[in-house]
Amino acid sequence: MKKWIISLSILLTIGLVLAGCSNEGDAASEETKKVKVGLNGSGVPIWEKIKEKAAEENIEIELVEFADYVRPNMALADGDIDLNAFQTVSYFDSFIEEHDLDLAPIGTTLIAPMGVYSEKYEDVSNIPEGSSIALPKEATNMGRALLLLEQSGLIGLPEDFDGNGDLSKIEDNPKNLTFEPIVAAQTPRVLPDVAASIINNGVAVEAGFVPVEDAIAIEDETAQPYINIIAARADETDNEVYQTIVDLYQEEDVANHIEEVYNQSLIPTFVPLEEIGW
Repeated sequence: MKKWIISLSILLTIGLVLAGCSNEGDAASEETKKVKVGLNGSGVPIWEKIKEKAAEENIEIELVEFADYVRPNMALADGDIDLNAFQTVSYFDSFIEEHDLDLAPIGTTLIAPMGVYSEKYEDVSNIPEGSSIALPKEATNMGRALLLLEQSGLIGLPEDFDGNGDLSKIEDNPKNLTFEPIVAAQTPRVLPDVAASIINNGVAVEAGFVPVEDAIAIEDETAQPYINIIAARADETDNEVYQTIVDLYQEEDVANHIEEVYNQSLIPTFVPLEEIGW
């Protein structure tokens, strides 16, 4: 009888130990994964939605806001954040080449059409000869702005212009306009001092504009170089947690949320990376 009791005690002890190990394993597997995502202020309403959805998958997203277009990529390369989501693939490609950064896109998000804004004129055709136009000075932003100016009939560009370049690319300037390149984030602030300012969509929204209503000219259907992306370090593109975040972003409820929050000014765009050159 004593032997039977001892054996039973041993079995119970082993069972409790194994159960404890199993619980520890379950706890480990359910451990919350933390991910820092860098973005600018205009992207916060979207990422608050993603943050809520990710929490249901045991992913805790911390949003890290930046006020410029340089630090989010540098912070990603330095390991201060895990992902960023603020830029077009055209800007991204140019930036990582210029700064020799080992980063890569892991998903596409949306298109944010650039616009021409003015406090003085209601149509670009009313801008008088010799006027000053402000535009973002970053290389790809400037190239995009030049294409918009051409689309608006204010300048002419070479037929082979690829969206990258500076003011030297202007071949035709019938109104003898002068151009003032400034940091993208400052383009709304100079509106009182210029005939018009070309403003990135996100910057315009932050400044209180509704692009489809307030811009006096806006991009046509935007080409693939202007699709926005989620970026990661190149050696982490297959990270399952990051891929889950991309999948959550590209669900229909997020697309509807984007259109509602931004008054149809942003276009959800979920395409394979191959379509943007990756």
